[in-house]
Amino acid sequence: MSLLRPTRICLTGGAGFIGSHLAEGLLAAGHELTVLDNLSTGRRENLPVEATFHELDIRSEEAAERVAAGGFEVLVHHAAQIDLRRSMEDPLFDAQANILGSLNLFEACRRGGVRQIVFASTGGAIYGEQERFPADEEHPTRPLSAYGVAKLSVEKYLYVYHAVYGLDVTCLRYANVYGERQSPHGEAGVIAIFLDRLLAGRTPTIHGDGLQTRDYIHVSDVVRANLAVLGSPGYQVFNVGTGRETTVVELCRQLRLAVGGAEAEHGPAKRGEQRRSSIDPGRLLGSLGLPQPLGIEQGLARTAAWFAARAGR
Repeated sequence: MSLLRPTRICLTGGAGFIGSHLAEGLLAAGHELTVLDNLSTGRRENLPVEATFHELDIRSEEAAERVAAGGFEVLVHHAAQIDLRRSMEDPLFDAQANILGSLNLFEACRRGGVRQIVFASTGGAIYGEQERFPADEEHPTRPLSAYGVAKLSVEKYLYVYHAVYGLDVTCLRYANVYGERQSPHGEAGVIAIFLDRLLAGRTPTIHGDGLQTRDYIHVSDVVRANLAVLGSPGYQVFNVGTGRETTVVELCRQLRLAVGGAEAEHGPAKRGEQRRSSIDPGRLLGSLGLPQPLGIEQGLARTAAWFAARAGR
């Protein structure tokens, strides 16, 4: 059952793509919000002016002190190193950011009396090569990247904090999140990358044959899931996806129909890339009574319109 009364919430990564949408949603729901973000990938202008902001790295002692002394009831933890390729090139850095940084916050939560932690995990990377489609939460977890291993490790640590210290914990395993304000820079966000190239008159590149599939979830549904789990008791894990697979070729075709632009060229396949991925949101929708997520066609149309308006089209 969602938490309806106003609550003091600390949101990490709130200046990023997903985090800034979530910050808006939390404030609109009447919660008192403090955001921690080191602005390594987030942008200050993404932040709602009503949020209290501290430019801090989650690995720092000062960040821990802010959480421990802030009087927060809930920590919503989205700050992370999100680049899968970087996680393989530098797994030590990935572990420092995603595991040690998280533990720094969780210890602060324990000391400061935080009652619930909501953790942004991953559905795309945590299951590895799937045995069944879409994957439910009981599917074997065999991640193929250091990033996926780190997210799974944090889930396991959070179970300890629940079982030993009594914190309520909700882990949200996201599919491939897309939508307005997503950055086209870096590895994450193929939809933003394609739109940026198409609107600039450049040719988008599809790696491999383009028949690899992903489950794309609009950011508005991610916000809805976060709001719905506030106040949920116990230790829970939910997939946040659509259960639908979309090929990269089809994705690019729909975006070209929306904004025009050149036909994609094909480049070399990425080494180690998963062939197929989709996750089953049935537990989330059934347990919390949420509506069916936005369809890919409607979500792409909204996203393309936002990118086109930003580009002056």
